[in-house]
Amino acid sequence: MHRRTARKLIFPSLYDMFVGGVVGAGESYGTAALREAEEELGVAGLPAPVPLFKFRYETPEHSWWSAVYEVRCDRPVHPQPEEVAWHAFLTEREVERRLTEWAWVPDGLAAYHRLLDWRRGLAP
Repeated sequence: MHRRTARKLIFPSLYDMFVGGVVGAGESYGTAALREAEEELGVAGLPAPVPLFKFRYETPEHSWWSAVYEVRCDRPVHPQPEEVAWHAFLTEREVERRLTEWAWVPDGLAAYHRLLDWRRGLAP
């Protein structure tokens, strides 16, 4: 769990439960997922992320494709100070409790709800 810095162009100072970024030209979603995870978490040598699902995030203001991957990290993280103002590891119960308390990155919140559906077998 982390709060984005106030300097971020999109969704500054909002909370997010995912790390991510833009896929570079010629880059696969999986390669981008690994690169972004290592960059934002400040770790190297993570295992290859496992693809879970893709979805189109769309609002009147924003529209993009997102791919959700899972990667496990069992070492200390050192998030980029330019990207992350605060971070902590929370249980799923703690996350659920904070869903109505904190201001969330909207695409991350959408991805979280889709992840819950995916886990229940309700989403493709």
